Amino acid sequence: MVSIILPVRNEHNYIVEAIQSIYDQKIRDEYEIIISDGMSTDGTREIIKNIVKNHKSIKAIDNPQKIVSSGFNIALSISKGNYIVRLDGHAKLCPNYINKCISLFKEIDADCIGGYTKHFPKSFIGENISIAQTSSFGAGGASFRTGIHKSKYVDTLAFGVYKRSVFKEIGGYDIELVRNQDEEFNYRLIQNGGKIWLDPSISSIYYVRNSVIGFIKQYFNYGFYKVRVIQKVRSIISIRHLVPGIFVFSIIASIFMALTLDHFIPIKLLVLSYFTINLFFTLYESIKSKFNHSIFLPLIFFLMHFSYGFGFLLGLFYFIRKWRKNTVIDSNFNKREFIQLPVNETID
Repeated sequence: MVSIILPVRNEHNYIVEAIQSIYDQKIRDEYEIIISDGMSTDGTREIIKNIVKNHKSIKAIDNPQKIVSSGFNIALSISKGNYIVRLDGHAKLCPNYINKCISLFKEIDADCIGGYTKHFPKSFIGENISIAQTSSFGAGGASFRTGIHKSKYVDTLAFGVYKRSVFKEIGGYDIELVRNQDEEFNYRLIQNGGKIWLDPSISSIYYVRNSVIGFIKQYFNYGFYKVRVIQKVRSIISIRHLVPGIFVFSIIASIFMALTLDHFIPIKLLVLSYFTINLFFTLYESIKSKFNHSIFLPLIFFLMHFSYGFGFLLGLFYFIRKWRKNTVIDSNFNKREFIQLPVNETID
């Protein structure tokens, strides 16, 4: 059996597509869908209620804490699947995603298997954001975002299919992490000897933010909670996580030098170097996209890096007293009663 968990809040524009993509999977086994709603206020709850009335395979539960971590853990506690899948409300699975992942478990030594995400926009600004998020300059080389040509083990990915035993062994999502909770979980899995497999023949669709403000908030939070992830796992998984913070610190330091010491060379060199690289990748990505909706790309790249880096620096101050506090707080997950089920081997 497969359990697909959707922790959602205010996803009225996307929730129907997300659920329909699950039905379109034509999963070759029993499955259940558990929607954990974070007390939505935009009509999402009404949409969910109408869907549940017509589909017995869907369960809807409340998530009073309103964050992904708690919503996932509540649903995880009542799940019955041998395989667990988390899907966001503003995403959807491409055809045969789940069947391919489960079939690969017979061939690959892995605890989680997934694919890369295709970033889809629904606005002109979204087009630029989509390009930036899938660029190596924007995403910093994250394989599940930029795409790969050959299967390989990775440190993290989105919307993976997990063996149930993973949660029995290492617990659920850490509720201290309002963002990056799946990333921390994946790092924790690897630190406990687990393996994550990324296959290029498997893909999902993620709908990007369609406003500059929403995009800035998203990347600020990514950077802010990245600090807590590093504290939790006590490791810097990749240097790419530090670069935006170093970049923003350099901007602040060079501006300070210019204003107080009248030294303008550092800020000039920094600006010249960054925007030279920025414009190079803008041209490269524009050529790839055939100059389609990439006019704001230099600005989007900058906002992406600055928002993340500024969030990271503030996170360093905000979480400064928590460097020794790395205990996983997976409240709302009833690990003691989370039964380890035998894996069903009937799927071809």
